[in-house]
Amino acid sequence: MTTNAAFDFDLLARLTDSPGPAGYEDRVREVVRDELPAVDAVRTDAMGNVVATVHGSATPEYEVLVAAHMDEIGLIVSDVDDDGFLSVAPLGGWNPDALRGHPVTVHTREDDYEGVVGINAAHTAADEAPEEWTLDDAHVFTGLDPEEANQRLGVGDIVTLDSDLRELGECVSGSSLDNRAGVYVLLEAARRADPDVTVHYAATVQEEVGLRGATALGVDIDPDLVVALDGTLEQSYPGIDSSNAISKLGDGVGIKRKDASVITTPAVVERFESVAENHDITFQREVSWNIGTDTGGLQNTGGARPVGALSIPVRYHHSAVETANVNDVAAAVSLLTAFLNTEDGKDYTPN
Repeated sequence: MTTNAAFDFDLLARLTDSPGPAGYEDRVREVVRDELPAVDAVRTDAMGNVVATVHGSATPEYEVLVAAHMDEIGLIVSDVDDDGFLSVAPLGGWNPDALRGHPVTVHTREDDYEGVVGINAAHTAADEAPEEWTLDDAHVFTGLDPEEANQRLGVGDIVTLDSDLRELGECVSGSSLDNRAGVYVLLEAARRADPDVTVHYAATVQEEVGLRGATALGVDIDPDLVVALDGTLEQSYPGIDSSNAISKLGDGVGIKRKDASVITTPAVVERFESVAENHDITFQREVSWNIGTDTGGLQNTGGARPVGALSIPVRYHHSAVETANVNDVAAAVSLLTAFLNTEDGKDYTPN
């Protein structure tokens, strides 16, 4: 049982347990709109990004965009064979091993169907397992009669991992903490912050397939400052070289300096660190080279903008057991809230 009183397990569980793979975020979008606090305006664009705006009192108006992607990795049915087995194609980046022997749900327009991705029995696995198991080897079995399976299920149906959020000591584990934990931080900061500047809180779509929602949003909104929220790799566990850990559970919110999609604005990084130190918020510096985030999609789409990013360390990325420390999540909420409350329209443009 977690002991952080500032952490709302039920809200995060509602977010993580709502299926929403890239391009099919409808159910998560409903939760986001339902959980938003009172704001001045809410809209959903053609791609499905949700933007909630709180107008500030600062004159002249200064606008901050806070973005967190709400999609998760998933699968899309590419074939139903005569025996009722489903072949699948990826929505986002998969480690196929995360699927083997795992329960899934198939989402059709009319209903949801439980299924499993099988795995060879241990008795024959050594003789029959392919040298390299890929998504082409992943076949979903729903238990339906083959004829019924072909009637009810079809090409284009969506498949997600089954794994409800659960508590693990001071941590939580589930299938979509990347990036429902970031959406949680966005919603909690929107509840707590009382900024003088105008803030657009955006839950974006299709990050897992190329930052597409953020790129579209960068054309529609012209903020003076962008802050993105996302999970970052946490690999401080046996079998991984410590130099590849990136971040560590329990060491606080990550303040990003670089990932594969962006080099954050140094002045924004410095202010995040200053705010964290002034408010006794635990943080860790993040430099990663093997992930991309909405930060990159928002930095230069529609014009150059100063950007910063906060990261939540997530262990076992892109699996049914993604794991985060609740104290790191709470630290992200505290830092974002304090940052927004003290934002005074500073010019972050390099000299």
